[in-house]
Amino acid sequence: MKNIAVLLVLVISVLGSYGQEITGQWNGALKVQGMQLRIVFNITGNDKRYISTMDSPDQGAKGIPVTTTTFVDSKLKLEMPNLRIEYSGELKENTITGTFKQNGMEFPLNLSKEKIEKQVVKRSQNPVQTYPYYSEEVTFPNGKAGITLAGTLTMPTKEGKYPAVILITGSGPQNRDEELMGHKPFLVLSDYLTRQGIAVLRYDDRGVGQSKGEFKNATTVDFASDVESAIAFLNIRGEILPKKIGLVGHSEGGIIAPMVAARTKEVNFIVLLAGTGIRGDKLLLLQQELVASAAGLSQEKISKSKEINSLVFDMILKSNDSPALKDDLKALLSEHLKNTPDNGKPEGMKDEDFLSLQLNQITSPWMLYFIKYDPAPALEKVKCPVLAVNGDKDLQVPSKVNLPAIEKALKKGGNQQVTTKEFPGLNHLFQECKTGSPTEYAEIDQTFSPVALDFIAKWILLKTK
Repeated sequence: MKNIAVLLVLVISVLGSYGQEITGQWNGALKVQGMQLRIVFNITGNDKRYISTMDSPDQGAKGIPVTTTTFVDSKLKLEMPNLRIEYSGELKENTITGTFKQNGMEFPLNLSKEKIEKQVVKRSQNPVQTYPYYSEEVTFPNGKAGITLAGTLTMPTKEGKYPAVILITGSGPQNRDEELMGHKPFLVLSDYLTRQGIAVLRYDDRGVGQSKGEFKNATTVDFASDVESAIAFLNIRGEILPKKIGLVGHSEGGIIAPMVAARTKEVNFIVLLAGTGIRGDKLLLLQQELVASAAGLSQEKISKSKEINSLVFDMILKSNDSPALKDDLKALLSEHLKNTPDNGKPEGMKDEDFLSLQLNQITSPWMLYFIKYDPAPALEKVKCPVLAVNGDKDLQVPSKVNLPAIEKALKKGGNQQVTTKEFPGLNHLFQECKTGSPTEYAEIDQTFSPVALDFIAKWILLKTK
């Protein structure tokens, strides 16, 4: 559920070569999961000392220093060990032909002095301005966190009174359109709902786009407080019907929506788009098994992976001491790495780097919280109408397990206003697909199934009559 990102680090440099000129701005583009990711190296200095920085324009990263820059005999080498990034290339006739490496993965990357324009992926469902409705750029405060969030409020017309929904993104840093793999699911969803007479507020996650704050150390609880701030903002808007405000959460957003609805009567309905009904560790084990199987891994490899992941998750569930947990996990993973030749470590990657990468991912504040969090108690407290939908080819939040778990928890708490729907042939993004594998997301032109859009809109309109 996380997005791939290429990031960067600190300055120092060394040595050079005579002859060809290496200084200046060098531009290239990586192909990552079918998408273009522009990379820019800015090199200054002379043959005795070079200093470089790196930009990733498509990720909003600029001026990030490179640790070491070496140019000898027409060969350029740039290293950022803290980020496990390395670039090696050879300069010939104003072009550098080379390879970009990160976390053991390799991508061809050729550089030139010519600027590369941002690649615009045209998806057939993306709405084209000018929209036949009112759209306003807005900001609103989260006083509890001391930050300001930025987003877009769309309404059928500027004047009027409308029911409204707040869109809640899935895991990972997401902008207001929940943009990933060239798709903008929340742009498509908000456009469709607004055309049906429903106001929609969508916003950048904290620390993303124009929203302030820090994403890195935030957990699901922090994101829930951002949603509560969005509700407070809509309640002071004269165009919004205060008793007809609902939440629409995708993936992790489907955990956050019930969490918020369970503690406030200001939420009048919730829609869970591939929301989860089981504890995080159980969901991750299922997800890893299904995605690995779709990728063609052998049952033996899948079983070994499940075994070590189960041990890791069990250790996390039993621990209340983060420093001790990290030491225990390090010992467990070190032993696994040493005794398992086929351990998933990328070729050429050092054991210590692979171990550090795994530990940092597993012990991040978000992951520790997610693994331990059981959505059932919050679902049991939700009293408003709930729509829970899934695609039957969703490998990240399997519908056969999660939809029944959501319904069971809601009805256990006495909520009889529950609708669940499994859409045949749809994946985690609600695209019509072949296998449901995340590797298909970028290849599919469709962003959001029209059948699912229609069903969701009609349900919301019925609940807000």
